[in-house]
Amino acid sequence: METLKTTPLAEFLSQPNIEDSPAWELFDGGAKQKPMPTLFHSRLQLNLVNYINQNTELFEAVQELRCIVPPYSPVPDISIIASVRLTDESGPLQGAPDWLIEILSPDQSPLSLQNKILHCLGNGTKLAWLIDMTRQQIWVWQGDDLPRICSGEDTLPNLGQIPELSVREVMAMTRRQ
Repeated sequence: METLKTTPLAEFLSQPNIEDSPAWELFDGGAKQKPMPTLFHSRLQLNLVNYINQNTELFEAVQELRCIVPPYSPVPDISIIASVRLTDESGPLQGAPDWLIEILSPDQSPLSLQNKILHCLGNGTKLAWLIDMTRQQIWVWQGDDLPRICSGEDTLPNLGQIPELSVREVMAMTRRQ
């Protein structure tokens, strides 16, 4: 994972390479490229996006969507946004997603992802999941509550009247559907 020098948001957004794969994020004063996802990470991301989009019209789930949450520009693994907030305009999402999902990669810092989640929660995000496939756990933040660590058959809160999922069901989404 490459890191660039400290950069103001406007300067960062004008860089030509920030949408390269994997995307670049501006967070904690520096620009960092996200790690390349593993096969299981990619499957989980795709299957969760499909599950959410098939089960609600109130929200839309999008992979790797750039958000502008000053002074940062996070790119959550999955951003779930109220349909009424989405427009046909191109460009990044202005503001934090309503619900975000991060999938912890082996070379990522859990603390860094938690900082990103807390910044988004402080700027309008209502729900956040941090999925730890190694430990088979999902950390859940909702509103101002402290995070809750879920595992096994624990059901996970969601937005948009989506049928509930257990942690075990989410982890099973790493397999081919």
